[in-house]
Order: sequence, then structure tokens, then C-alpha cells
Amino acid sequence: MIGISNLTRRKKIGLFLTVIIVAIGIVLYLLADRYLIEHVEVNVAAQKTPAADEESTTSAEQVQVQQDDWNYSSADTSIHIEKVETGSGSDKITYFVADVQLEKAGLLQSAFAKNAFGRNITENTSTIAADNQAILAINGDYYGFRDDGVIIRNGTLYRDEPARDALALLADGTLQSYNEEQLSSSELLAEGVTNTYSFGPVLVKDGEIAGDFDKVVIDTNFGNRSIQGSNPRTGIGMIAPNHFVFVVVDGRKNNYSKGMTLSEFANVFTELGATEAYNLDGGGSSTMYFMGRVVNNPQGKQQERGVSDIIYISE
Repeated sequence: MIGISNLTRRKKIGLFLTVIIVAIGIVLYLLADRYLIEHVEVNVAAQKTPAADEESTTSAEQVQVQQDDWNYSSADTSIHIEKVETGSGSDKITYFVADVQLEKAGLLQSAFAKNAFGRNITENTSTIAADNQAILAINGDYYGFRDDGVIIRNGTLYRDEPARDALALLADGTLQSYNEEQLSSSELLAEGVTNTYSFGPVLVKDGEIAGDFDKVVIDTNFGNRSIQGSNPRTGIGMIAPNHFVFVVVDGRKNNYSKGMTLSEFANVFTELGATEAYNLDGGGSSTMYFMGRVVNNPQGKQQERGVSDIIYISE
């Protein structure tokens, strides 16, 4: 009887351990499926906005270009990048400002990692930029880290799950922040919106700092850091139609750059003269690429983090 009792107990323990192992396996799979495994929803051929396709009538070899490590100038594109340093020691902040003036709105474009729309599809900003012959690029809104938001890219609607205040780029070369739950995707497309970015918050609206950023919540996904405090940042602003500023702030590296709060970041855009500005994905994603090289210091250790999309300028 004792032997049978011990055997039954061992079977129960074995069954219990099997259930635990299976449960752990299911949890790990679900986590991997949510955050690691690629899910391609749409394969996208490398493309430009319709306006850019219609207007691109000369080859790159025919474009008269002047350029150096911080500047690029052609008949329809002017880019000037400046490295800015403020403070010292533990309070030092280092950031990069790209002043962009375009003759054609279609030259400001978006691209997906691996030319595919979906979840967990990532590449480094520099890789996506090089694949799209970008002159200048910054990381986008990392749409693939979430399931919601209205995602229009290069005139095509890919996702229609309204959730937050977003940013729209229109065919007339203007940026406009809007509430996804108040303005439908069909209305956006009818108004000439070519690209939308769903992250936030809105930093500047009608030339004024948009509001109090102390309680802003963008994502509650597992492993996502709070957006509060001093962090690396990426943002885009508009000074006038077809005149944009891209700003990337480094952070998390002692005596080099601590990063910026959202209030500090918004102040940068107002000081630059932006009438509209929007916060994009930051932290380890924050990257600025120019003419074949990464300009800033991603993650404070010259190491890019894969992202799902970029905003870029190309001839």
C-alpha cells in the first residue's frame, strides 16, 4: 500500500509539474508572439508619395548638389544640421537639429522596416534609410509596437484604430495635429493627408506649447519605460509649409547628455519657430541619419535599436 501511495503521489507531482511547464511555455509563446515574432500584414513595395513620383523627372546624377557633413543643398532641397550642447556635467544635454526646406511636399516621406507593414518588424533607422536612398532620416512612431492608431503612409491607409492625438502630413506641405477619434481616416484622405504618425503627445499647436505634460501616458505595453523625466527624444515640427525641423535628443549617458523632459523638448521647438510640433518614439529608438552616417549617439553607446518605420528626405 505504501508503494502504491508513493507512486500515486509521484504521478500527481509529475502531472502538476507538466501543467506548470506547459503553462510557462504558453506564457512565453504569447509574450514572444506579442513582442518578438514578426507578423507581416502587408508587403509594401518601396514607394514614394504620388506627388513625389509625379515630380521626380530627373535622375540623381542630374541634380546639382552641394554637400558636406552637416549640409545638403540642391534645386529643391536644403538641409542644415546643427549639434547643440547645453549645461555641463550631469546636467549636460546634447541634441541635433535638422532644418529642412523643400520645394515639393512629396520629398518628405515614410518607409517601413523590411518594406512590410505589421507587428514586430524592425530594422535600424540607418538600414531603412539606406534602402530608400534617404539623404536625411529620423525614426518614426514605432507603429509596430502597438495595435491601435491610424496609420496612413504615402497615401495608403494601413490601420484604422483611433486611439490618441496624432500628427498628419498633408500634400500641401503642412503638418497638423488632430484627434484620431474625432477625425475619420476617410476625412483625412479627402483632405489630402499623405502620412500620419500615432505616438505623441502634441508638443506645439498654433505656435504655443500644447499643454501640461506631467501626466501624459502613451503606452502601457510590457517593458515600456515611462515617457516622463529626462529621456532621449525624437520629434518633428513645422515652421512654415515645406519648412520642417527634425530634432533628436541624446540621453542616458553621463557627462554627455541626460536627455530632455517633454516640456524642455516643446520649448526647443518653440525657440526654433515651429508652429506645430509632435513627439515621436524616443528612448533607445532616437536616431538621426544623414548622408550615410548616424549623426547622434543612440542609447548613449553608439548602438541603434531596431524600429518599425522612419521619416526621411530623398531627392
